[in-house]
Amino acid sequence: MTEPIPAPAPLFGASDIRRLAEEIGIRPTKTLGQNFVIDGNTIRRIVAAADVGPDETVLEVGPGLGSLTLGLLDAAASVVAVEIDPVLAAKLPATVKEWRPSAAERFHLVHADAMKVTELPVQPTALVANLPYNVAVPVVLHLLQHFPSLQHGLVMVQDEVADRLAAGPGSKTYGVPSVKAAWYSQMRKAGVIGMNVFWPAPKIHSGLVAFTRREPPATTATREQVFAVVDAAFAQRRKTLRAALAGWAGGAPEAERCLVAAGVDPTARGEVIDVQAFARIAEAKQAPA
Repeated sequence: MTEPIPAPAPLFGASDIRRLAEEIGIRPTKTLGQNFVIDGNTIRRIVAAADVGPDETVLEVGPGLGSLTLGLLDAAASVVAVEIDPVLAAKLPATVKEWRPSAAERFHLVHADAMKVTELPVQPTALVANLPYNVAVPVVLHLLQHFPSLQHGLVMVQDEVADRLAAGPGSKTYGVPSVKAAWYSQMRKAGVIGMNVFWPAPKIHSGLVAFTRREPPATTATREQVFAVVDAAFAQRRKTLRAALAGWAGGAPEAERCLVAAGVDPTARGEVIDVQAFARIAEAKQAPA
């Protein structure tokens, strides 16, 4: 006789989320960009799309009431969650013990601002998070910079931001986030999430962005030097690179010299060149004229 297939562990529904919120007296705030997922199937979809292995440690930012946390504990070896809200941070360990008692020792909570975290109790290999819309890009870039152990991940962000992160050269949505994300990883759009799976429901769709870590471009320029070129190029994105980079280079003639040395058309715009080209431009400035 075959063994019955065990039922999947329970995940939060809308009533569970509202009950937990009421217990600790909180209402989601726009300031912290809080929109809690209230649909278990959406959680399963996110975890599946993240492709987390059973031996991995997952970093979750903004776990909130723990909707995604439970799904991640079912899939990964351990989860380290960074939560800025003190009330939510205080409640989460008890929630994990109640809903996943056997996984409580595999859960680590860090009460902190993710933008300021540079150390964690365990080294994460994957980032999976429902990120607040207003800080999504800087949080992703900060974590990729400070935690080289992160090899892949999946983040849920505002759909428009997802398009920007995953955009390639020549796209209308290609810009500073696209280039800086490409310094660290290969990013791709992995789906769209509707509004009704959140409480409160946002007025816009969310997008899933998957990423895989890769080596930055081979260059003698530093990351800071390359990013300075990127910022300058897109600060006036309608201008040619010769004009947009004049302030950065110390004049239009020097900007043109750097561009030509980098093999980039001075009359091109920043939106058509890739991260490798930005690295060559930064490197050219360091070389003597």
